Amino acid sequence: MAKRIQFARTGGPEVLETVEVEPSEPKAGEVRVKNHAIGLNFIDIYFRTGLYPAPAMPSGLGTEGAGVIDAVGEGVTHLEVGERVAYAQGPLGAYSQYHVLPADKVVQLPEDIPFETAAAAMLKGLTSQYLLRQTFPLEGGETILFHAAAGGVGSIACQWAKALGVKVIGTVGSAEKAELAMNNGAWATINYREENVVERVRELTDGAMVPVVYDSVGKDTWTTSLDCLAPRGLMVSFGNASGAVEGVNVGILNQKGSLYLTRPSLNGYADTRERFEEMCLDLFDMLESGKVKVDIAQRFTLDEAGKAQEALASRRTTGSTILIP
Repeated sequence: MAKRIQFARTGGPEVLETVEVEPSEPKAGEVRVKNHAIGLNFIDIYFRTGLYPAPAMPSGLGTEGAGVIDAVGEGVTHLEVGERVAYAQGPLGAYSQYHVLPADKVVQLPEDIPFETAAAAMLKGLTSQYLLRQTFPLEGGETILFHAAAGGVGSIACQWAKALGVKVIGTVGSAEKAELAMNNGAWATINYREENVVERVRELTDGAMVPVVYDSVGKDTWTTSLDCLAPRGLMVSFGNASGAVEGVNVGILNQKGSLYLTRPSLNGYADTRERFEEMCLDLFDMLESGKVKVDIAQRFTLDEAGKAQEALASRRTTGSTILIP
């Protein structure tokens, strides 16, 4: 028997329950991973609350983890039992001791990258990869705005952007988070609780504003983000930490400077095995080079999944958070 976190109805952290289940056998094209570490992400909360509907109830939770191949299904040739692997996509159910998922969603993990690092970095690191290298390909020399700069994605993105020669203006909610963002490579920070974000961006850019805003906060920062963009700038809305952006009048993009808008996701970029592997190689190169270091600031047991999500939702976390099965 194995431990698994699931929920039978949407709601707060209290809907999560720990159950004992018999690990499923992998079908053709699938593998079973014995998790050594599991990633915690805002998208997990979106499924729990019902913002994103789960395919069926009761449902498992989580899409990111790292461990060892425990069993392989028929037709799987690129992975073997005993191999170190990591994953960031696939069916819900990573909050468990064992997880069965399509072999095409699993990648071999280099020996010098620890399981905990991989579990903390896969989803956030691949998100940083597509944001910085694909959605708005940074070339160096740009000044950009990145919301929640001390969070899981922000902590990685600040380091990656600095390595590319980019100046990151990061928004944060406290002096402690400002220090963390600066340590991770931000060029400047703005405490949104004490400062006017738009005015500070204007000061920091000598009135030019920024060519791109990366916004995972959503509803609370929507207008602010648009107001920070230079004419024909790109608004990259990639999360809903404060709630979904709704009722958007596209005419506002014209009014604020012929702006562009995109709502990307990892699945939209890592949509083929080839692209997924290329993105992973890019991420692993950054981790192995030391240009990107993963700060695992919080660790919770699997039984504490609800507590961990509560801390994440209330913005009491910094860096990355993982669950230990």
